[in-house]
Amino acid sequence: MSKPISSSRPSIVTELPGPEARRVIADDQKWVSQSYTRPYPLVVKRGSGAMLEDVDGNTFLDFNAGVAVCSTGHAHPEVIEAIKRQADEFLHICAADYYYPHLPALGKKLEEIAPGDHERRVHFGNSGAEAVEGCAKAAIYATGRNKFIGFYSAFHGRTLGALSFTASKNVQRRGFGPQVLDVTHVPYPNCLRCPFGKKVENCGVECVKFIRDTVMETTVPAEDCAGIVLEPIQGEGGYIVPPQKFVDALVDLAKEKNVLVICDEVQSGMGRTGRMWASDHFGLVPDLFSTAKGIASGMPLSATVARKDLMNWHVGAHASTFGGNPVAIAASLKTIELLENGLIDNAAKQGEYLMEGLRRLQAKYVNHVLDVRGRGLMVGMELVRTIDGMEPIGEERDRVVEEAFKRGLIIIGCGASTVRFSPPLVIGSDDVDFALEVLDESMAAVFTS
Repeated sequence: MSKPISSSRPSIVTELPGPEARRVIADDQKWVSQSYTRPYPLVVKRGSGAMLEDVDGNTFLDFNAGVAVCSTGHAHPEVIEAIKRQADEFLHICAADYYYPHLPALGKKLEEIAPGDHERRVHFGNSGAEAVEGCAKAAIYATGRNKFIGFYSAFHGRTLGALSFTASKNVQRRGFGPQVLDVTHVPYPNCLRCPFGKKVENCGVECVKFIRDTVMETTVPAEDCAGIVLEPIQGEGGYIVPPQKFVDALVDLAKEKNVLVICDEVQSGMGRTGRMWASDHFGLVPDLFSTAKGIASGMPLSATVARKDLMNWHVGAHASTFGGNPVAIAASLKTIELLENGLIDNAAKQGEYLMEGLRRLQAKYVNHVLDVRGRGLMVGMELVRTIDGMEPIGEERDRVVEEAFKRGLIIIGCGASTVRFSPPLVIGSDDVDFALEVLDESMAAVFTS
């Protein structure tokens, strides 16, 4: 096992990027697809807990966690030990062809922790996009319907099937032709920017009425709709938390019209929000849901979790060569154990502390911070040019993110101009204090320079 990063606080010892980082970046540009989005030149050598070290010896506090993946931090010793034990036994034997005890063990655990008390079945994949497509396939097969309703600003993945649900940025769809699945998108309940012109105090849940009275009466008849696909807390769209009455009204509509509710918990699940699932905050019990990212502390694993009666497809209908890899499952079982034994509670505690600090910054930069929102350690801070105009400022947001990187804090953006905070669930209040200090300096550099 590699030794822990010695410094407990970030230390920038070279220019960024440093000489070795520049060499790696040059190699990347020569041999790797440049479709990846890199907000700044971080070239990682190793990680420990919430700390990262780059190839030039600079150290950083990670408040991104590989985009909400490293739930137990980098190289958690118990996770690493579980991976090593399984690697000593066997690395792979295709779950599509053979049995091994790891699959039912994790399937049973996912049923135990899933929202509600339905009997569930689980199909394993490698990525969030696969899990989303698994939900879609299961819903189509079970209902005999092939239309879906999704939401604007949603992100569900970039494979062609998942891309049909994704409506986050046009760059993600541009150049790929017609969508594979029949998905009609509707507004997500962003109450600060309500497309129906309502305020919280006079909202009649017009976004759900629009689905009922317009979408289902025109382009998506309920009897042709397999499911409504939503993120319980919208991720890439800006870390948007919907109001409870939206969730209640949407579930009521789905039940009335006999339409399945499909939740994408890829980013919001596995303790990220201070509950095991973001759905738990709303009492939402989905018919199917997808999970990935934080499920295995960085190992590639995902799951489509469905009501037992919905996952009734024939043998050979859906499978994966690598999905449910035994090493990844070993990491997942240990991850869930760590989540249940304190990390979920820590996410709730530190998330509250982080939001308190961000609200102090909101008061300080009152003309540029429109909102601080989130649950647990899924927190967003939306920036605007002026509070009165509410104009998004993506360029300035990106500059804040870059200034934070220069000072040793790893964060990225989401939505049009939101700074996202999705640190490992192992962070402490001292980590939050450092992040807030750096963020303050970074915002001062952008807004008062």
